[in-house]
Amino acid sequence: MRAWRSGQAVEVPVYGKIKGPFDGWLLMITVTLLLIGAVMVTSASMEVAEMRFHDPFYQIERHLAFMVIAIGAACFVWRIPMAFWRRQHWWLLIIAVVLLILVLVPGIGRVVNGSSRWLRLGPINIQASEVAKLFLMMYLASYMERRLDEVRTQWSGFFKAMLILAIPIVLMLMEPDLGAVVVTMGIALGMVFMGGMRMWQFWLVIFSCLAAVGAGAWMEDYRRQRLLTYLDPWADPYGSGYQLTQAQIAFGRGDWFGLGLGNSVQKLFYLPEAHTDFVYAVLAEELGLIGALTVILLYAWLVYRAFRIGLRAERLQQHFSAFMAYGTALLIACQAFINIGVNLGVLPTKGLTLPLISYGGSSLVVCLCLIAILLRIDYEARGEALRRAMLGARSDE
Repeated sequence: MRAWRSGQAVEVPVYGKIKGPFDGWLLMITVTLLLIGAVMVTSASMEVAEMRFHDPFYQIERHLAFMVIAIGAACFVWRIPMAFWRRQHWWLLIIAVVLLILVLVPGIGRVVNGSSRWLRLGPINIQASEVAKLFLMMYLASYMERRLDEVRTQWSGFFKAMLILAIPIVLMLMEPDLGAVVVTMGIALGMVFMGGMRMWQFWLVIFSCLAAVGAGAWMEDYRRQRLLTYLDPWADPYGSGYQLTQAQIAFGRGDWFGLGLGNSVQKLFYLPEAHTDFVYAVLAEELGLIGALTVILLYAWLVYRAFRIGLRAERLQQHFSAFMAYGTALLIACQAFINIGVNLGVLPTKGLTLPLISYGGSSLVVCLCLIAILLRIDYEARGEALRRAMLGARSDE
């Protein structure tokens, strides 16, 4: 960038090019995914909403209301300095654990399809694990900043973090919410890896966690059935394999360019949860392979921008902010990968929403708050880079 010295412009070294107060590309990608989500939720939900609630716009009206709430929450979060979140790490951990306990309390937690994952707050339901994932990420980012050398050089640095995270992980398993467990562990392991954990230690931990998740999935009858169904959904296309086979039919109908917006057949009472877990299958049917790949590219671009923001913060020694950016990138990437994988039939069903696109208030609010935190991290990093550049220019006078 340029600074002024003795009336002349001079080049000053800075940590990357700085244009504007924050990453405009990140904001543009987010808005694009939100608009795609609003269109697809409308398309996927109208017929079902008409039958269930006698109002074809019931789901989209709620989705737009959630979007307004999420944007308001994101604007509020963006104004909070990262130093505040860093100081509150223990309180955030406690709040996350309390929320996960409350959903297990009879009369407080709301049970849906055999899982107790929601807290009723007036007319809306809050999914405790979504909020818990955000707060656990903040705690782990603070832990990584404080114990970075120990994580890089000793096993104890890793095991202390995992020991603390074991409490919320067990609570998530009790709900049960295996999808949230997989995402939380993926974020934790990814952040530790980004912190500089030795490669052989990382792979040892990865294989151990995969073995533990596999054993846990096989021990429960319904999880075992999901695994068997995933391996061959067409063995029982009208029973346990119904969702996966209907999703695959949607992809097959979509071909290259799709049937056209609003023309999906599978959303007409064939594909369950078409506006939530399987909205990507409806998108692929209506917009084809081109539309489906475009969404994947948008997620890849968003994750790239998040890692780029984290790298800038790390170069400026803002380690808490850097690990928050890395964690956000990992959360969005992991959740999008699992949801799309389930829709394609290459992963067992997990019940995870597609970030920024699927219908779901808690997920939408948390995702937009994470984007706001990313923009705040970028804003602070750009300000610090500019400050250092100006100090460097003054020192040369």
